[in-house]
Amino acid sequence: MGNVDSLRGHLLVASPALLDPNFRRAVVLVTEHTEDGAAGLVLNHPSPVEVAGAVPQLEPVVDDGEQVWVGGPVEPEAVLVLGEFLDPDDAAVPLFGALGFPSLADPEEIVPATTRRRVFAGCAGWSAGQLEAELADEDWILEPALADDAFTDEPDELWRDVLRRKGGIYELVARMPEDPRVN
Repeated sequence: MGNVDSLRGHLLVASPALLDPNFRRAVVLVTEHTEDGAAGLVLNHPSPVEVAGAVPQLEPVVDDGEQVWVGGPVEPEAVLVLGEFLDPDDAAVPLFGALGFPSLADPEEIVPATTRRRVFAGCAGWSAGQLEAELADEDWILEPALADDAFTDEPDELWRDVLRRKGGIYELVARMPEDPRVN
């Protein structure tokens, strides 16, 4: 298999036909994409659990009362911090633009190096060729990510907002009711 055009830094927007409950109306930021597979974070599934209660050592990284976001069904015990860095070179794992994953070795160092942070539990993952197959089946709509997408204050609106931004026929898709049988 030749070189995959990496989709890192793109959003996967669940098509209305994608009914897997983990990904229904999901907006996923692709954080890794190679010929071995892909990984990403669901950006619009906040959990009811606060960071302070779930991962006390990361409490200093977020604002009081900030919740953990559900990054996806894979490794739900794994915790990732997504940050927007003042200097992208400070990210342990750079993603795109100023976004990246900080080293979690010393949470106290994350705050001064970043402008925004969000804590995710779990991620989304695809084995080799799986994401390409789902894209071929039109399960996902692709759109370049913006840093603001990862820090949305309106997770319930992100799916629609990204489709509207993409424009064209996707504006119509964005207006579809949650259950297309109801209209």
